[in-house]
Amino acid sequence: MSFHVNYPSCPVCKGESVRPVLSAKDHTVTQESFTISECADCGFRFTADAPSQELIQKYYNSSAYISHSDTKKGLVNFIYHTARFFTMMSKEKLVKRASKRQVGMLLDIGSGTGTFLHTMERAGWSVVGLEPDAEARALAVKKYNVDIYPSDELFRLPDATYSVITMWHVLEHVHQLDEYIARIKAILAPKAKLIVAVPNYTSKDCEIYGANWAAYDVPRHLYHFSPQSMRTLMKRHGLKVIDTKRMWFDSFYIAMLSEKYIGGNFVKAVWNGFRSNLSALFNKEKCSSVVYVIEAE
Repeated sequence: MSFHVNYPSCPVCKGESVRPVLSAKDHTVTQESFTISECADCGFRFTADAPSQELIQKYYNSSAYISHSDTKKGLVNFIYHTARFFTMMSKEKLVKRASKRQVGMLLDIGSGTGTFLHTMERAGWSVVGLEPDAEARALAVKKYNVDIYPSDELFRLPDATYSVITMWHVLEHVHQLDEYIARIKAILAPKAKLIVAVPNYTSKDCEIYGANWAAYDVPRHLYHFSPQSMRTLMKRHGLKVIDTKRMWFDSFYIAMLSEKYIGGNFVKAVWNGFRSNLSALFNKEKCSSVVYVIEAE
């Protein structure tokens, strides 16, 4: 069994101009530190020597990991749930605008506890979800009775089927990066859209918090994208980014978590979240998290 993932070259562009740039701490579960490296050619960052797919699960085993537990404990998680209602409406509108469809076939990869699937099903869409965590899948079925399956079902889904495929803060967790993107391209229907949301390390809030930026979330986040590196990855797979969108709430949520890690306070987090959004006001690709709308070339 392999214990760690070793990258001899950049996972995105395959370039060899890779160097360590910082050390980040797992504040959520183990308190271990991990090195983050950066590719000089495409700007991609990745967690060096991350745990292998067989061993990563222990780093998710925490009641504080909200996407799996749905916990409302603590101020940050309470705010997360409060904002989620508005976020779900925003995601529904984005899916409809990007796909130019009011209904269709939607696959959500990394469905967590199923809230987005439920939102789209209520809007009339036929939905299927994939989620690696068994407890999260069980909670999704219990709460919403949605169709949600283990993640490896991706490689058994029919080709050219889905009008929209979504990955909301999921791609950064996927060990089989190239295999996933290739398979996603195969199961997209003609003129379909892939929608990917990931944290953006070129954002102002990352600049403010540095190695304590909560969206590094090592080692669960294997990859750390910039807009340039996302375009490079998609182009290598015959896909292209046709639009980008801001995720305004993320700057505040990430700032609150980051302040928690360094013993800061709520007021400072709100101020830094505002500063980050102000920076992204005239350049949406400086937002704390960026949504990429993608289609086949």
